[in-house]
Amino acid sequence: MGARTGSQFLEGLRRTKREIWVDGERIDDVTGHPRLRGGAESLAAMFDRQHAYAAECLYTDPKSGQPTNVSHMMPRSRDELRQRHAGLVRLSEGSMGIMGRTPDYMNMKFAAFASAPRVWAGADGRNARGAENLVRFQRHLAEADIALTHTIIQPTTDKRTDSRILGNKVTIRKVGETADGIIVRGARVLATLAPYADEQTVYPGMPIPSGATDYALAFAIPLDTPGLKFLCRDSASAPGADPFDKPLSSRFDEQDAFCIFDDVVVPWDRVFIDGDVEIYNSMRDTGYATSMVTQSTIRALTKLEFAYGLATRMAELIGDHSPATTEMLGEMACYVRMTANAVELSLEQARERADGIWFPNGAALEPMRAMLPVWMPRVAEIITLIGSHNLLTTPSRAQLDDPALRPLIDEMLGGADGVPADERAAVFRLAWDFVGSTLAGRGFLYERFYLTSAARNKQMLHTRLFDRSRPRALLDDMLSRARPDFA
Repeated sequence: MGARTGSQFLEGLRRTKREIWVDGERIDDVTGHPRLRGGAESLAAMFDRQHAYAAECLYTDPKSGQPTNVSHMMPRSRDELRQRHAGLVRLSEGSMGIMGRTPDYMNMKFAAFASAPRVWAGADGRNARGAENLVRFQRHLAEADIALTHTIIQPTTDKRTDSRILGNKVTIRKVGETADGIIVRGARVLATLAPYADEQTVYPGMPIPSGATDYALAFAIPLDTPGLKFLCRDSASAPGADPFDKPLSSRFDEQDAFCIFDDVVVPWDRVFIDGDVEIYNSMRDTGYATSMVTQSTIRALTKLEFAYGLATRMAELIGDHSPATTEMLGEMACYVRMTANAVELSLEQARERADGIWFPNGAALEPMRAMLPVWMPRVAEIITLIGSHNLLTTPSRAQLDDPALRPLIDEMLGGADGVPADERAAVFRLAWDFVGSTLAGRGFLYERFYLTSAARNKQMLHTRLFDRSRPRALLDDMLSRARPDFA
């Protein structure tokens, strides 16, 4: 079939009866429920967007011959990396980077996974069937253009013991098998996009200890699989709100869910890893981490650019050209420029793997995993400081439409340099939805932790990822100049 349209995406959701709970209610039709309809329609617009910008967002799949979303691409040249990049930018603009788990995120991961079946098979080919299942599933993902959710983090019950994995009766694990497949039980977090996904995936996240064979699992199953349940967080949407009043909340709540596997049977042809800890812990060799941070950084860059544009317009609307505000806007500009530089450098320093697959330079992007969780909350703080009380003096659409109120609002709530009151209200209502609404609160938490915390990423960069050979050489050189015995 190739790239789907928005209507095809929505029809697929209507056909699939899954167990989705939101605000204490089980939702049968996620496309029509007031708490979920806005997100469903925005994601449908993403599927339509790939056709509206087909030259950037689609490519002809060499195997199927069908127009396919660029996020499924396994680039075989620097030019194809650039092509994919342009498409990812266009897709991120669909929500201005506010929706962080649009389908292209998981598409990128599974393209990287499937580009290295040798990693899934193991050095001696002992998991050849799992590797074949993975490659076949990725073809299904690309050719049917389905949407995935995922869960890779175990729930927190007791931080003193959770990390031991072995003996943990909460996190997902294999509890048996039948002629049809393996039986899994337990829970994982955090299934972002769950109400709008076609399938649920489980795959390696953090390394697990030797002997944790019951926990070394990777698979994919449809969301209507018996025993699969999703308990969504409280909705951050704004059902029934005029888009003028809630421009973001009415559209971009992608939802997050606690995922429960209540003795779920995973068919054998959907099992990618079954108990092999060594293979489970080797997934970084597929290059998926670079693909993940590539999509995430492109998405974050769009959000930073949007936020900078919003903050600049806010300052203009109230005539604030003070040194303090100008400095804060310059700070935001630095975040935009540094993120853009990292993305560009990753493309300029792209590398070809031995098998001909091209990847951006992950080293250029790794610092973004540590810095974006710091920069994004700071951006929200800057918008709050610039907006101040003006964020709370924003007439609604109904108030602006009231014939008695409108003349007074026009007289007393206009913007600097004669900007009409409705334009000022639109900008500041957008700003409040970006930094002060329930959706904004969820976004704050998301940006702090969606690729784990800034602290953990800094630790990992220092202990595992950073090449310290040149810094050490420079230090040794200087020490040798001062003390010849160091030479």
